[in-house]
Amino acid sequence: MQEPPVDASALLRWYDKSRRALPWRAEPGDRTDPYRVWLSEIMLQQTTVATVTPRFGRFLERWPTIEDLAAASLDDVLHEWQGLGYYARARNLHRCAQVVANERDGVFPSEEAALRQLPGIGPYTAAAIAAIAFDARATGVDGNVERVMARLHGVETPLPKAKKELAALARSMTPETRPGDFAQALMDLGATVCTPRRPHCASCPWRSGCSAYAAGSAALLPRRERKPARPTRYGVAFWLQDVDGRVLIRRRPEEGLLGGLYEIPSTAWRGAHWDDQEALEAAPTDADWHVLHGEVVHVFTHFRLVLRVAKGVPKDCSPDGVWVHPSDFADYALPSVMKKVVRWAMDS
Repeated sequence: MQEPPVDASALLRWYDKSRRALPWRAEPGDRTDPYRVWLSEIMLQQTTVATVTPRFGRFLERWPTIEDLAAASLDDVLHEWQGLGYYARARNLHRCAQVVANERDGVFPSEEAALRQLPGIGPYTAAAIAAIAFDARATGVDGNVERVMARLHGVETPLPKAKKELAALARSMTPETRPGDFAQALMDLGATVCTPRRPHCASCPWRSGCSAYAAGSAALLPRRERKPARPTRYGVAFWLQDVDGRVLIRRRPEEGLLGGLYEIPSTAWRGAHWDDQEALEAAPTDADWHVLHGEVVHVFTHFRLVLRVAKGVPKDCSPDGVWVHPSDFADYALPSVMKKVVRWAMDS
């Protein structure tokens, strides 16, 4: 009897012929390294494969085992993470490495529930690690998988309301055999064929059973609710440069946005504009301040930040922080928004 067109076996046959060669992915028949799977999954959150691939190699060269990563300083990990965004992931990566190395003898648990107890590992990542590294029947549902399921089953309910329904559909299709390959096949299908725009339906192994393809609506799914407008916050950054050309930077608290990274000192970031006098009262030290014309704009996930920059020469060198020459900034983990402030201050 011929198999139905929409089942795991059809996708796995396609995967066996079309699988992507990725540096963290084991070759067929080879043992999968949980450390590589975990590291890649953390790095790939909200980041593209093209961006992660070279950075993954650099991480492995520097810290080839989880014990090596656990022994690294947080500063070194944050510095290496620059450009990958969402620095909370790097802090949790370091914490997780320490837990696994020091409390679990370097061995990752194979069960989803146990994986979710580790720092920085949520439901999707736990399922992905369990499936890919240990071939457990687990289903990681990310944006790629949601898109494939919405189109395949013709789900019209918009995201995020449809998340539970789409996750249930994905779980129902996960096979008992080769669940790790199935998880990676879904990822590859969403990344290379069932793409967000202009999906390549002619190349899809599930085309003959796809509801959206039959209806000619593949490019319209999944539906999405309109997002609320991103709020704007405002602040003033203080470029404090001494007579030797050194600039004051300070490290942010480990918890919270951009935790553990270095910054040009600034006011709080709030919903209301800062007038010059009010902002200078919040400066890190007394100086002859000059507020530059123009603004630095940076967009975070949940808000848009507008910073003005004030430049000054300190009247003393007492403020908390580190005095660094701009030529040495590369030795410190500065987030993208602060690199923009640096460029603006140095060009003005």
